[in-house]
Amino acid sequence: MSELQELMRKILSFRDERNWQQFHTPRNLAAALAIEAGELQEVMLWKTDSEVETLLNSPEGKKDISAEIADVLIYGLLLCDATAIDPVVAITEKLIQNGQKYPSDLARNSAAKYTKLK
Repeated sequence: MSELQELMRKILSFRDERNWQQFHTPRNLAAALAIEAGELQEVMLWKTDSEVETLLNSPEGKKDISAEIADVLIYGLLLCDATAIDPVVAITEKLIQNGQKYPSDLARNSAAKYTKLK
């Protein structure tokens, strides 16, 4: 069993022990994912990049950010489960698509959208 499969087993077990699957519709999970992503942003809101770096170098700051990232990832994986989407396949396919949109020779050192790359 891969680490991702074992992690999914733990997440689903946690959910099932609480009988929460009934609430985990794709719509609700997408909303929860967006909310948790907002909470991740909130930790860094109004901070400069330097202040965020300082936060990440503090044990409490790193713990807060880690917890929010975990929530985002958990809801993302639960959404994959609810929609029968294999996250490994989805990510692999997206990397291929992004590689076509953003060829390294054009995208290197550029933050431009793929439609603006020359």
